Amino acid sequence: MFFFLLNLALADLGSICTTVPKAMHNSLWDTSNISYTGCVAQVFFFVFCALTEFYLLTIMCYDRYVSICKPLHYGTLLGSRACAHMAAAAWASAFLYSLLHTANTFSLPLCHGNALGQFFCEIPQILKLSCSKSHSREFGLIVGSLCLGFGCFVFMVFSYVQIFRAVLRIPSEQGRHKAFSTCLPHLAVVSLFLSTATFAYAKPPSMSSPSLDLSLSVLYSVVPPALNPLIYSLRNQELKAAVRRLMSGCFQKH
Repeated sequence: MFFFLLNLALADLGSICTTVPKAMHNSLWDTSNISYTGCVAQVFFFVFCALTEFYLLTIMCYDRYVSICKPLHYGTLLGSRACAHMAAAAWASAFLYSLLHTANTFSLPLCHGNALGQFFCEIPQILKLSCSKSHSREFGLIVGSLCLGFGCFVFMVFSYVQIFRAVLRIPSEQGRHKAFSTCLPHLAVVSLFLSTATFAYAKPPSMSSPSLDLSLSVLYSVVPPALNPLIYSLRNQELKAAVRRLMSGCFQKH
């Protein structure tokens, strides 16, 4: 789990560093410009990090399934080599898909100017600037990614159904609490990531507005990567004790 958490932290860091520094620079210098090369790089690295995160979350769900439902086979199914291979597959497949996605997106001719209504180069906003008749290839890629994402989602749902059935059969309340505590952070992160991203990309066009699109972009591109370390760190007893001491010290000062 800690090996996968390290990979997840790297993906979150990459996602934040792709969008936030440039947005902060533009805000501080009161500008809204980005070079064409910079826009291509933003799309590539953001899709790369977001897909890697989703694949890692799926692998972490499998890790929870094996550790709870098949604990005696954990060392065989999830040894160090198997974990390294799964993490490498997540990074490699995300890299190839993001490369294909970026190349296809920027091969479309832009017919409606070059002003994006976002704080970073987002694919739906770029598609709005392209010719309406040239979306078929990009639409096919998006449909393919949605099918793949839905498959991962079904796998996670099936895994958690099996996990909850196994946990409810644990006779001791302490054992059930410990098993649930290992799953809740992962469930929280997956729910936050999927709900914000799905609503941002699958909302009907009638609900689209510049302010809503901007808010949703912040929700799925900045909030989940920023909260993931906090959500997983709450399992650390030493960190929780330090937070309690900090909060109690602040209240005593006031």
